[in-house]
Amino acid sequence: MRYRYELVIFDNDGVLVDSEPISNRILAAHLTELGHPTSYEDSIRDYMGSAMHRIHELVQERTGRRLPDDFDDVFHGRVFAAFERELKPVAGVADVLEKLAADGVPYCVASSGSHERIRVGHRTTGLDRWFEESRIFSSQDVGRGKPAPDLFLYAAERMGVAPERCVVVEDSPLGVQAAVAAGMDVYGFTAMTPAAKLSDAGQLFSDMGELAALLA
Repeated sequence: MRYRYELVIFDNDGVLVDSEPISNRILAAHLTELGHPTSYEDSIRDYMGSAMHRIHELVQERTGRRLPDDFDDVFHGRVFAAFERELKPVAGVADVLEKLAADGVPYCVASSGSHERIRVGHRTTGLDRWFEESRIFSSQDVGRGKPAPDLFLYAAERMGVAPERCVVVEDSPLGVQAAVAAGMDVYGFTAMTPAAKLSDAGQLFSDMGELAALLA
C-alpha cells in the first residue's frame, strides 16, 4: 500500500495510551490539594497536552504562587502507580502500528510527557514492542513544549524527513497548534476531545481503527 506521508508522528497520551482520564484526574486532585481548586474538567480544558512547565507557568500566572519544588516528582509518582493498575492502549492503535510496520512506513512518538512517562506507559500497555528508543521524542528534548512547533520539528529532523512530508496524529488543541506551526498535516483524534476544539486539523476521526486507511 502507498501512503501519502513519509513519517507518521504520534502524540502519546490519548493517542497511543489511554492515559488522559487517569492523569487529569490525578492532576486535578493534586492541584486542589495544594490550594488550587481544579476540577477534572478544568484540567482537561487547561492542561491536556501540556508539558509540565506549562502547568507551573499557568498556575503562577493565575495565582502569583509557585508550585512546590517536588510537584513534578509527586505527580509522576502518583500517575505511574495508577498507570500500573489501570492503563490500557488506545483501542485499535496496536493494529495501526502493526500495519505501518508491515508496510514499511516510518513512525515515531513526540510527546509533551517525559521520557520516563512514555516508557512506563508503553511498557505497561505492551506498546514498547513498537517503539525502540530511536522512535521516542519528548518535550524534555527541546526548549519549548507544545504549542510551540519545536518538538515536532526536532522529531522530523531526527527521523530525516522534511516537515511537509510528515503527518501528526493529535488529540489536544495544543498539539494541533504545534503541528500546524511546524508546517505539518495533522489528523485530530476526537475520541475524547470535541471536534470543534481540533478544528484546525486537516482531518478529524474518532475511531483509531480508521487511521491506516485515512493515511493511504
